[in-house]
Amino acid sequence: MSVTLVLTGCGAKKEPKEALKSAAVTALNMDSYASESQIKITDLKLEGESSPEMGVVFSMLKDAEINLTQVYQKEPMQSEASLEVKLTGDFSTTITLQFVTTKDKIYVKIPSIPFLPLPEKAVGKFLELDLKELAEYSGEEFDPDLLDTEKTQKFVAEIANVILSEYENEKFIKDIDPKDIELPEGFKAKQVVQFYVTNDTAKEAISILLQEALPKVLDIIAKDEYRAMMQLTPEDIEEAKKGLEEMDQNELQTTLDEMQRYLTINQFNMNTAIDKDNYPSYQEMNMDMAFSDPDTKDKIQLALQMKSQFTSINQKPTFSIGIPTDVMTMDEFLQEMNALGY
Repeated sequence: MSVTLVLTGCGAKKEPKEALKSAAVTALNMDSYASESQIKITDLKLEGESSPEMGVVFSMLKDAEINLTQVYQKEPMQSEASLEVKLTGDFSTTITLQFVTTKDKIYVKIPSIPFLPLPEKAVGKFLELDLKELAEYSGEEFDPDLLDTEKTQKFVAEIANVILSEYENEKFIKDIDPKDIELPEGFKAKQVVQFYVTNDTAKEAISILLQEALPKVLDIIAKDEYRAMMQLTPEDIEEAKKGLEEMDQNELQTTLDEMQRYLTINQFNMNTAIDKDNYPSYQEMNMDMAFSDPDTKDKIQLALQMKSQFTSINQKPTFSIGIPTDVMTMDEFLQEMNALGY
């Protein structure tokens, strides 16, 4: 009976909030991975008497997609990413950017952009940026912590933990059936947890963030290793804390009440699918909001979806780009740009 109870407990679902916290801690054990992310604007409308120029911008951004693929390894530190931006409308185009990062250098592939002519000798080559040299050039000291992915992961996990702690289960966080979301093909979720905000709870959600969560977030940022990583001084932290402490509660509530006049949340949720190894391997965010100006009567409708999946966790990574050899220094790039009249 004791063995049965232990085995049952090991396989049992955690409370939604605790499941998210536990998965965030497990994510710190990812020494290598491949990831794919997508942001897609599914609806974007502007109603009112705004300028025609804004209509052109909205037309270009409607149905826009941002796709990001990444491969990462902790030791020796190396990552590469490909960012693809697809625009529609009269300015329909696709822009692809590639990045490679090592412990002390960043390489950026110089793209071909239709509406921004770049030097022919530069397009297709990788711009090599030595971070230490760039820091010295700007009169600062290079801080390797800026590229310390392990420290960044730990920092994000601590912040997520304190923020989640302030939100109640059921009102903001709940379990959902894996069948209720479209999981990647072949993905099996042990548990799917949803953080959600409705139009009725938006005011409370923002109030909790500002009054309860942010002071604790600042305490985390104040830790020496994180403060240095973010290039902040103790005075910066104290000033931010003072600003929160001096926030007029009546004024805050008035502002939040005012917000409800022009913001309508049709949908806002973040779904996290936790796999059998307790990694938060898949996430998706669904947002559908409307912004109305009570004075001008202008109305903006915005809906977007974000998806992100981690695969090949702690497996030997496959780098398709590798460390670039066809490179150009910043000085060489600037010379070519000057020759074009930039």
